[in-house]
Amino acid sequence: MIIGHRWWILIWYGILTIGVVGLLASIYWARQTHWRNLDEILRAIGTVTVSLGMLLFLYDVAGGAAETLLLAALLAFVLAFVVGRRPDTRDRPPPPGDEADPPQ
Repeated sequence: MIIGHRWWILIWYGILTIGVVGLLASIYWARQTHWRNLDEILRAIGTVTVSLGMLLFLYDVAGGAAETLLLAALLAFVLAFVVGRRPDTRDRPPPPGDEADPPQ
């Protein structure tokens, strides 16, 4: 028995809703930016999978599926961190003082 069981279910449904909205928004934005925001998409996938896994635990159904979803969420969050740490230099101007032809 979990204290506040119904409240935890409501909280995780709220997190699931936020994750789905975030996933839809990040996919829309990715189409505009040529898929350069992969870390945001992975974070949204992680949010959706962790909330689904916790809801399965709270409803006490399919323990193996819940653990698999939580493991997938962990993997998505770690991948989002790794992808987000990569420098994206495609559209950045050169730093000041790093001109190709220095003045004579």
